Amino acid sequence: MSVPQSIDPKHLPRHVAIIMDGNGRWAKQQNKPRLYGHKVGVDSVQAIVECAAEWGVEVLTLYAFSTENWKRPADEVGGLMGLLKNYLQKELSRMLKNNIRLTCIGDVEKLPKDVHKVLKNTISDTSKNDKLTLNLALSYGGRSEMIRAVRMIAAEVKSGDIKTDDIDEKLIDSHLYTAGLPDPDLLIRTGGEARLSNFLLWQASYAEIYFTDAMWPEFREEAFASAIAEYQRRERRFGKTSAQVESG
Repeated sequence: MSVPQSIDPKHLPRHVAIIMDGNGRWAKQQNKPRLYGHKVGVDSVQAIVECAAEWGVEVLTLYAFSTENWKRPADEVGGLMGLLKNYLQKELSRMLKNNIRLTCIGDVEKLPKDVHKVLKNTISDTSKNDKLTLNLALSYGGRSEMIRAVRMIAAEVKSGDIKTDDIDEKLIDSHLYTAGLPDPDLLIRTGGEARLSNFLLWQASYAEIYFTDAMWPEFREEAFASAIAEYQRRERRFGKTSAQVESG
């Protein structure tokens, strides 16, 4: 799969994060149950993972299941867990073939035991791959991630391993689920909503945010290319002026 002409392969975002929204509403538009939308959404996951790997994106983080999603009806949660397990089992061979490494962020201990086992095995089996890191956010919430990091750092201060003066951005980064991964350059949200929904609150501080009305089951190669093309048209200043950016 070649890089579309609409985007510059030399100026790709290293890390793309996506809030995959709109599965349920799309299914309702089709007069189908919500789970049908999630099933078709898996096809979009496969398409975008393939694009990211072939175009040269280094990290793709997908917001697959939030801490708040546990509040959804039990049958929908069960259906989502089943889809996740099936996806991991089906995609392992493709991940190995395409040199894709699977990682995960979130409180995965809350996942059903059978799903957690498959997830853990897939992460292990793909750990040596280095073309694309597919990072799934599962049972994930940005606030709970920060609480976890604060508690870990507080324990280290209490034990005397570090001093309060040692606490800086680098130390906090090292205690987040995403330790070792670059911050997202581009954060995409599908489904027409314009909010972060507790996703990568620390890491997305300087991400370019792209909102689209396209529902996740509709979001495929062309839509992904459009998002990256928009990212490439923006000037990333990181608090500097345009003149400072231009002068290097």
